[in-house]
Amino acid sequence: MFIEKRLIVPFSLLLLITGFVALLAVVGMTVRLGDRANKHFDEVISTRDVRVSAVEIRTAVQSAESSQRGLLLTGNEIYLSPYDATKASANRQLDNLKRMLGADPQFKAVLQRLTVVLAEKFQEMDRTIALKGERKDSEALAIINTNRGKALMDEINLFVSGIVRSMDNRLTIGVAEQRTNAANLRWASVAAAVLIVLVVSAVAATLLTYTRELTQTQAKVTALNLSLEERVRARTAALARANGEIQQFAHLLSHDMRAPLVSIVGFTSELADGVQDVRKFIDGAKPDTDDPGYQQVKRVASQDMPEAIGYIRTSAAKLDNLLSAVLKISREGGRVLNAEVIDLRELVSSSSAAIQHQLSAAAGEVVVDLGVSSIVSDKLSLGQVIGNLLDNAVKYRAQARLLRIVVRSSALPNDQIALEIADNGRGIAPGDMNRIFELFRRVGKIDQPGEGVGLAYVRTLVGNLGGEVFATSELDKGTIFRVVLPREFKSHFASAA
Repeated sequence: MFIEKRLIVPFSLLLLITGFVALLAVVGMTVRLGDRANKHFDEVISTRDVRVSAVEIRTAVQSAESSQRGLLLTGNEIYLSPYDATKASANRQLDNLKRMLGADPQFKAVLQRLTVVLAEKFQEMDRTIALKGERKDSEALAIINTNRGKALMDEINLFVSGIVRSMDNRLTIGVAEQRTNAANLRWASVAAAVLIVLVVSAVAATLLTYTRELTQTQAKVTALNLSLEERVRARTAALARANGEIQQFAHLLSHDMRAPLVSIVGFTSELADGVQDVRKFIDGAKPDTDDPGYQQVKRVASQDMPEAIGYIRTSAAKLDNLLSAVLKISREGGRVLNAEVIDLRELVSSSSAAIQHQLSAAAGEVVVDLGVSSIVSDKLSLGQVIGNLLDNAVKYRAQARLLRIVVRSSALPNDQIALEIADNGRGIAPGDMNRIFELFRRVGKIDQPGEGVGLAYVRTLVGNLGGEVFATSELDKGTIFRVVLPREFKSHFASAA
């Protein structure tokens, strides 16, 4: 890939920001050039109006001058009919020029002079028309012959022509600027369009390449998952076989060890009976009691042999209990677990009832506070877990206070629940906390019968249910066992026995 995967998102974001900035630039330039176009359009309109007003002034003066000359040449007053209208038009257009160009310093002096010249021209024409009306043709002709009127008209034409040329120049400049603006807008739009196309193409290429590689990676992951599932199934089968072999070995071990153990116990019983017979014989024989040999035989028969037989029986019983515990845990691993809806309150109540005689003897109580009332799990296994933990709480209670056991349940994230069994018993020393779940491990004061199997069995049961068990304790204050289980257990069996 042409860019590292970790830079894909920043790179794509940079490209998108670049395209967005280009789009904003085009929009901003379009708005700006549009405003300039509107400004130029307004200037063109204003320039056209100025030009029209200037031309109208000249036309009005020329029309008024034609009316004056027609009257002077023919004496016919019909020529005066447009005179007043043209005079008013010239003054009105002059006012328009002042309004439109009054703020322009370039035309300030021109407008002032044009106002004076225009007024003098109409005064000259008004004077000759009045003299013609009084039949003073010679005086009127004398005014005409002074050529003052022509000079004024020439000056008006000069000013008007200057204004028209200036407006034409402005129109030419405005058109050129409009073309420049249009060209700039066109090139800016083209450049932005090209940039946006490049940005979009780069983003598309990046995303397509990334998507293609992602698809390929996903396909590889899918293939790996399939092969992993096959390997997991193979490993699971191998583990199942190994577990089965281990359980078979434990079963055979228990059986093979128990067979000679039974023989030991049986022969020990026979030996004990024989010792009794020997003692009876010795007691009935009445030999010389002072004979050292007799005293030795009597001591062996009455003290040493019964004591040895007692040790043999105790050790054999302990060995039998240990073998039973190993076989029990081994069998639990191969038992089929059946998931069903369990009423926790009912299960806790039945487990409490099973130890009710112990609770009564200890004047104890079990308090049930369930935030979660049901769970889908294996009822037999969960009942054994609760029963073992309740039995431990009763067995290792504090003699100085009344026993109180609290059973709680609560919901946890990830669709799990916590089941807690808390007591106010002896507690466990901090140094022993890491060993309490070990098989055949007993901690603290050893004043109760047992082989150190109960908590190891609980851990095995909870593990088979897909959960974990934890313990927190404070010496001489009590212990809390916390069992975390899935809310809904999927039925399975650990391995075939």
